[in-house]
Amino acid sequence: MQTLIKHSERFWYMTPVAHTDRPILGAVIGDTHTLLIDAGNSVAHASTFLIQLQERGLCAPSMVALTHWHWDHIFGLPALEGVVSIASEATKHEMKKLIPYAWDDASLNERVAEGIEIEFCAEAIREEYGDSRDIQIVLPTLTFQESLTLDLGGVHVVLKYVGGDHSKDSIVLYIVEERVLFLGDALYANLYAPTWRMTPEATLRLLDILETFDAQFIVWSHGEMVSREAFAEDCLALRRIATISNDFPGNTEEITRSYATLVNREVNEEEQELITFFVNGTKKT
Repeated sequence: MQTLIKHSERFWYMTPVAHTDRPILGAVIGDTHTLLIDAGNSVAHASTFLIQLQERGLCAPSMVALTHWHWDHIFGLPALEGVVSIASEATKHEMKKLIPYAWDDASLNERVAEGIEIEFCAEAIREEYGDSRDIQIVLPTLTFQESLTLDLGGVHVVLKYVGGDHSKDSIVLYIVEERVLFLGDALYANLYAPTWRMTPEATLRLLDILETFDAQFIVWSHGEMVSREAFAEDCLALRRIATISNDFPGNTEEITRSYATLVNREVNEEEQELITFFVNGTKKT
């Protein structure tokens, strides 16, 4: 059951669904405009969000910003007819590639076999859509390159192109007056690879960018909203593992041993997964 959560009068968000890969969707409520953050993975997903906003008497959206091109963040756009969609130029470029695709089982299986599509995503699409897959790719109305600031009336939102391993077109959104940073999927691993991976260079660069925002609350698209303190702990672990991975590229044992020594305890399951991602991202081929 998805829940619409009120963080403040200005920012609301709807919780994710793991088995169909529905990410968190956000709504920034200004005096003159309402901005949606991401369009969802289907018309049903986007429509559920719109209905929940309407039921709480919130203004209908006039704009939607897309964090990156992946299906679970853009396939709901047909439900937002008349809403201005905003994305980076890189996101629009990647979305254009999806236009010729068919989404039946045979087509999905073929793309998975060719390494174009991910089995995880193919299964989530089947779960979300069932046998009815009338999927339309709607391209963004407006694009930008590096950054864009939106004045919604009483609240401003900064859209910042950041890239990263997960998707090179990723942007983050900073809700200035609320001090909320919406990460999208920017800090997640690259799933469109033979093995899921992260690279030290991209991760450390991205962490440096994210630290420039004076955020008190941070939203992970497939997780939850966390405090500044909790996010700082996540970033510290990422920074430490990325830095050590630079010293011992592709060496699981040395990275694990060095990190365990640094934190003076055994490596936990989440940290071990991150180590595996960095090993995959730095292993010599």
